[in-house]
Amino acid sequence: MKLEQLKSTLGSTKSPKRVGRGPGSGLGKTSGRGHKGQKARAGGSVRPTFEGGQTPLFRRIPKIGFSNARFGTRYATINVSDLNKFEDGSTITPELLKELGMLKQQLDGVKVLGDGTLDRKLIVKANVFSATAIQKIEAVGGKVEVI
Repeated sequence: MKLEQLKSTLGSTKSPKRVGRGPGSGLGKTSGRGHKGQKARAGGSVRPTFEGGQTPLFRRIPKIGFSNARFGTRYATINVSDLNKFEDGSTITPELLKELGMLKQQLDGVKVLGDGTLDRKLIVKANVFSATAIQKIEAVGGKVEVI
């Protein structure tokens, strides 16, 4: 079968509605828009949130409160188990992790989490450490340095 031989199956396509085509079509004169009114005019329609002149919901709801989420500190995270890729005694910094592609973004800093196990003695430098991450790094003889 060739591309130019393809045909759509019977009944899968409909011919478009041809409005304003005289008495036989059933969609002549006002073309299915009814008589007068805003929606009968060219370009005339109301926005989806329009409530018929009533004060809309988005204006009735009070706009109060404050969220600190916009100003909070967001850390790029990495687990202790991911650090097993490095050799014994190596120093791990956020720049090195970014360079090797282990972090997509550094955001406001790097946080080391304690998921998984560590079996190498490493010197880890990061902005924040979880309590379990500190325990696991120091348990194998490694060192934790807060930047």
